[in-house]
Amino acid sequence: MSQDIVFTLIKKEEKRQKEMIGLIPSENTVSPEVSKVLSSCLSNKYSEGFPHHRYYEGNQIIDQIEDLARDRIKELFKVPYVNVQPYSGSPANTAIYFALMQPGDTLLGLKLTKGGHLTHGHPKVTMSGRFYNPVQYGLDAKDRVDFAEVRKLALEHKPKVIVAGNTAYPFELDFKKFREIADEVGAWLVADISHVTGLVIGGEHMSPVPYADVIMSTTHKTFRGPRGAMILVTDKGMERNPKLGNKIDSAIIPGNQGGPHNATTAAIAIAAEEASRPEFQGYIKQVRKNADTLSKALQAKGLDLVGGGTETHLMLLDLSKVGYGLGKQVAFAMDAAGIYANANTVPSEVVSPFYPSGVRIGTPLVTSRGMKEKEMEMIASWIAKVVEIVKEEELPKDKTKRASFILEFEKRALKNKELKAIRKEVKALTKTFPLFTW
Repeated sequence: MSQDIVFTLIKKEEKRQKEMIGLIPSENTVSPEVSKVLSSCLSNKYSEGFPHHRYYEGNQIIDQIEDLARDRIKELFKVPYVNVQPYSGSPANTAIYFALMQPGDTLLGLKLTKGGHLTHGHPKVTMSGRFYNPVQYGLDAKDRVDFAEVRKLALEHKPKVIVAGNTAYPFELDFKKFREIADEVGAWLVADISHVTGLVIGGEHMSPVPYADVIMSTTHKTFRGPRGAMILVTDKGMERNPKLGNKIDSAIIPGNQGGPHNATTAAIAIAAEEASRPEFQGYIKQVRKNADTLSKALQAKGLDLVGGGTETHLMLLDLSKVGYGLGKQVAFAMDAAGIYANANTVPSEVVSPFYPSGVRIGTPLVTSRGMKEKEMEMIASWIAKVVEIVKEEELPKDKTKRASFILEFEKRALKNKELKAIRKEVKALTKTFPLFTW
């Protein structure tokens, strides 16, 4: 009986995804081949250890699969070492820190409110901010990484690791400048390219390979594979320590994890092969075209974007001039209208991360569905209408009233006839662009 309920819910979720427009930058849709592998018999096997050095018998075929995944990633990035066992991006970053630092060592990363990730040293509440000494850099007046501040903080605090990475930063990362600062203070340079991996492969973003010692990436997002992660060590990293790959392996197991998820490993191997095809290059170029088109169309509708646009696959809608603390309301209303994104802080945040002033928007998923510039114009018009509908729904300044206000707002939004009308238009569009057939 419970299985029937689960499968019913899965069907509902599939329907939701098919009938809605997904704009969360960290989400995508996988190929039928990747999807098939994820539900295969590979999940039945326990494979603690690494290829040809397992703690369990019966891994001869699993070894071949993991070797294939690693070799394909090595070829894609031209690096000497790859580990595809991390369960996701956060454990992967944890393993890298475990390999490169001791508790209490200094970690220099981008502030969460400026577009960084929790695992880049967010103070107090995260592992990276509690077990290491976190120092955080920010952005300049143009909302770009403030390299003068990065250098100043590096010289002052002498970090063991500098992280060049982000989760809500819409501009290209200059890994060369990060490398220069890392060399000046003798720090390891870790590039977290989880969001832009596909762009790097497709030639639409600077590659970290010539500059970073270690590279971490999730395997979904713009890479368009399963939910997992990979750690790469570059030639530069190996030159600094020829045993760096061994240190990463030891940080994975026994340091942080148990057995790998073999179905995910196989799916990574398939995604890596897909990413090597010419069609993937075309896909990534369209992701960038769509992002640029959507960015310009939103601004033409009078909406503000952080930094005035995008150089990647994502952008940040800044609603601080529209009304106080509107991020959650706009994100929820967009969802009610059939378009889902996520509320997000903006660099000039005046409220809080829980009640932010922005919405993070990206184009990987809609591009996978085959949507192009014309559809981006339509999406921009719908988003602008949503903002207009809810712009008076400002967050109360009294913090004690916020939770109840949001609950009441959500009830009103679900009944709003204008939002329902947009959802009907969205549903009609999505019928033309199937979700699972690229």
